[in-house]
Amino acid sequence: MSNIYSINPQNMQKAAQIIKDGGLVAFPTETVYGLGANAYDAKAVASIFAAKGRPTFNPLISHIADIDFLKNYVEVDERALALAHKFWPGPFTMVLKRKEHNTAIDLACAGLPTATVRMPNHPVALELIRLSGVPIVAPSANRSQTISPTTAEHVAESLGDKVDMILDGGKCAVGVESTIVDVTGKEVFLLRAGGIAKEDIEDFLHEKVFISHGDPNKPSSPGQMLRHYAPEHRFRINVEEPEDGEFYIGFGYSQRADLNLSVTADLHEAAANLFAYMRLADNMAGEKGIAIAPIPEEGLGLAINDRIRRASYAK
Repeated sequence: MSNIYSINPQNMQKAAQIIKDGGLVAFPTETVYGLGANAYDAKAVASIFAAKGRPTFNPLISHIADIDFLKNYVEVDERALALAHKFWPGPFTMVLKRKEHNTAIDLACAGLPTATVRMPNHPVALELIRLSGVPIVAPSANRSQTISPTTAEHVAESLGDKVDMILDGGKCAVGVESTIVDVTGKEVFLLRAGGIAKEDIEDFLHEKVFISHGDPNKPSSPGQMLRHYAPEHRFRINVEEPEDGEFYIGFGYSQRADLNLSVTADLHEAAANLFAYMRLADNMAGEKGIAIAPIPEEGLGLAINDRIRRASYAK
């Protein structure tokens, strides 16, 4: 029996009750589908790590539905609040200092003195958080290091009955995970490129945003593991001309492409298609594996290149 449910008031209430009771609910956001649990329930959070096969030293993002809630959860200053009002709801996550008394989220934060927080731009996600009455931690709803899910069916294929309920909100609009910035110090650091471009953050702050790749053995935010988002087949990146027999994912005009992220070289369209096309390519590729065309290292291209570099990383 399928555990995929349509969106209606009755199913939303059911999903919220599962969260309250310590269960797992997969739900859509504008980026990818998240695997949600009550951030304050350590046993529920542990079940996320178990279901995904995710190392517990890799912290989780807490999702909230109200900017005013921030001050109850983490330490905030004027800059953090300004960023929240500018980019929330949306694919934008901040690393902020935790309040000292907030020990209930130790596991969600991987024991770090910081918490990663965002407000998703999706009506189903926001309604689920409000109905549950708690912040919801939600990494991508797939097995660790595999391709992120952008549909409810992708979640079911990857996690099966490890999730109590999957809310079907259709295809995700952005298609890559949120941008993560560390705003705990004097300078702002980009920890993960995502759905908000680095240039847009710099334009808003009128200051440079520095790039930090972090320590993959002790990540300070999600998305810093060396191997992530990976297909089963060999995956070559920045390929102008594929080898005979390779399944080729193109970008821009290409006569050789088996799938094309965007024929018009639109980075927003490419980001929205990335994980779904990687999943299709993995299902259709033969012995030669998969190759993908070069992607410009600008705007959303920064996020796309981050994902495909980690997806192609060989242990």
